[in-house]
Amino acid sequence: MSDKVKQYQGLLESVPCNLCGADDYEILYLPRYELAKPEEIISTFRSSGDEVLLDRLVKCRRCGLQYLNPRLRADVVIEGYSSGSDELFVSQAAGRERTFARSLKMIERIRPQRGRLLDVGTAGGSFLAVAKRAGWDVAGCEPNRWLCAWANGHYGLHVVPGTVSDMNLAPDSFDVVTLWDVLEHTPDPRASLAECKRVLKQSGLLVVNYPDIESLVSRLMGRRWVFLLSVHLYYFTGKTLPRMLAELGFRVVQRRRHWQTLELGYILFRMEAYIKPVARVFGWLAKRLGFYHLQIPYWMGQTLVIAEKL
Repeated sequence: MSDKVKQYQGLLESVPCNLCGADDYEILYLPRYELAKPEEIISTFRSSGDEVLLDRLVKCRRCGLQYLNPRLRADVVIEGYSSGSDELFVSQAAGRERTFARSLKMIERIRPQRGRLLDVGTAGGSFLAVAKRAGWDVAGCEPNRWLCAWANGHYGLHVVPGTVSDMNLAPDSFDVVTLWDVLEHTPDPRASLAECKRVLKQSGLLVVNYPDIESLVSRLMGRRWVFLLSVHLYYFTGKTLPRMLAELGFRVVQRRRHWQTLELGYILFRMEAYIKPVARVFGWLAKRLGFYHLQIPYWMGQTLVIAEKL
């Protein structure tokens, strides 16, 4: 066993199922610790992190929740997300604004009256910026200090560094709480959702999108699925997330595919981790043909859930 493997394993912790609390699981994917880079934890846990899965993926035999076990300790994860810069992520702000403009319209069809909106893990602040322009009273938090500064400087927002629990928010104070590509990254999704419920008003909306590991594209791609990443600690499905929400006191009112918009070149760059030669050839062609910065809607198994606080 190499020194790097020993160092990485020293950062791991074993956890029970976050949905039902059981410690009874089957192994879906064996770990590949020989690929670990413990000295690069900060660069791994950035919003644009795309390091392929190297930890052990398991599935709870009692409820079906899939998660990493063992996985990096919660304090290591939070520190990783808090540090470093992420110029690559914010380079796609224009595409993210397009995605969020569509998403906000969908939210407003359910809740037309604008009120207070909290975005948890807001990254570069693109969703908050879109919501603010539409007349919402917005607030947000983001663990990464560099992204907070970028969001505040670029969009004129006030994003609080840290997690939603660090904000010390009053109960029943928001009409809508959103978690865009966030829940699967959290060390304790159940606790994060419980805090979101606490700060939501009665009948307030919770909006969560996540990569569905039982989606068709995930089943077809197997271990090459683009969302099987070291930064994703939990993998939800159309059964496990609604069950968690129901147990916490939410009612799902809408569930649908979540299409996102990014530059073609960025999408191809992210694909290099899985099909490097093919992605590089298409990236070269896109540059030659002038399509590299073309905004492309894409779907790779992402699911959007909107739930109401009961």
